[in-house]
Amino acid sequence: MRSISRRLLLLPIAAGVVLALSGCTTDQLHGYLPGFIDGQAPATNQTQRVSDLWVGSWITLLAVGVITWALIIWAAIVYRRRRGQTGLPVQLRYNMPLEIFYTVVPLILVLGLFAFTARDQSIIETRYEKPDVTIDAYGKQWSWDFVYADTANLDNSVYDQGVQAEPSDPGAAGTGFVEKTIPTLYLPVNRKVEIQLRTRDVNHSFWVIDFLYKKDMIAGQTNYWDFTPTRIGTYEGKCAELCGEYHSRMLFNVAVVSQADYDAHLASLRAQGKIGSLGTEYDKVDGSAGGSQNTGDEVGSSNTRLRNERNGN
Repeated sequence: MRSISRRLLLLPIAAGVVLALSGCTTDQLHGYLPGFIDGQAPATNQTQRVSDLWVGSWITLLAVGVITWALIIWAAIVYRRRRGQTGLPVQLRYNMPLEIFYTVVPLILVLGLFAFTARDQSIIETRYEKPDVTIDAYGKQWSWDFVYADTANLDNSVYDQGVQAEPSDPGAAGTGFVEKTIPTLYLPVNRKVEIQLRTRDVNHSFWVIDFLYKKDMIAGQTNYWDFTPTRIGTYEGKCAELCGEYHSRMLFNVAVVSQADYDAHLASLRAQGKIGSLGTEYDKVDGSAGGSQNTGDEVGSSNTRLRNERNGN
């Protein structure tokens, strides 16, 4: 009889949960994370996985919170001091079942959250054996270089070199910031992409907000990010590692386009003469970064040349 009453009690609770979830919007179902649009695919093949981990973790934590709050309120009401009572209530020093419960349950929760996180991270961090597109992304104070690598012949690679940020008047303080064109990384939709992440100076971090993932760019080290963009659109990106005075201006865009538009973009870079592999020759001199060749003056002159090219001079 008791089991029947419990089932009857659980039925309205389950029905309420189902109704609540069915009435949720896309934003609510994904924990108000970016990267999702009603009726369209997620931004990448990994976006849904990150969202599921995020939402599942919050549901678990909220359930624990509700149970904890309920027990605290229940104990405060049931065991409150009543009128006419004097002295102290009966003191319980040890209760082994409760001690075991309070130890085992949190341990299970922590291990469970760790296991799901490790599983998803392992999947996300797995590199493609044969990516369709390989791109070298270089972070620099305070812009980005993108090299669309031809793995069969590096001499056929093309690149887009961003203009580094500079004060409007290097000789005066507080004169503002030179506005620059935000560099755009082009990616073909539904193609396996591998981005090789490097830095030309200090540590940076490559973050595409709607992709729900970021990777650090460590001096002297190459990191890899493999994914498949699954929805055409333009997405905002930024550096997520404090990297100097104009860190907040170290922005970029990601344009996920059709294969035809992607090929047309590469052709336009080739027509501009931006052919070849743009490697470490523009790195800032820093012995701790593993050896780069250019001096600060060479980087500055290259920066000026790039700005003049953009201005048509």
